[in-house]
Amino acid sequence: MSVSSVVVGIDVAKAHVDVCVLGAELAIQRCANDADAHSALAAALQPLGIALVVMEATGGYEAALACALQAAGLPVAVVNPRQARDFAKSMGRLAKTDAIDAQMLAEFASVRTYP
Repeated sequence: MSVSSVVVGIDVAKAHVDVCVLGAELAIQRCANDADAHSALAAALQPLGIALVVMEATGGYEAALACALQAAGLPVAVVNPRQARDFAKSMGRLAKTDAIDAQMLAEFASVRTYP
């Protein structure tokens, strides 16, 4: 049995999400934060053998996306924003944009283990 090293970080906003996939041939992408985009994203991620998808709790904007990805069989972790920010600081990442946050969350997913 092999363990996948493909991880995903998603920065969630009200109108859009920024997605970073580490370990696959996908660049950081932005898509709408709506049901159609959630389904399309889940379909794009399913064949990649994702080990973990990480997103921050955003006061509810992440809920529908997290549910859609879990319904598609993807492992999802919604983390406390403070944990994610502390991780970024520990890595010396002080800049903050949506794309940088998505990449940082993917890196967080690569080192964080969940039971």
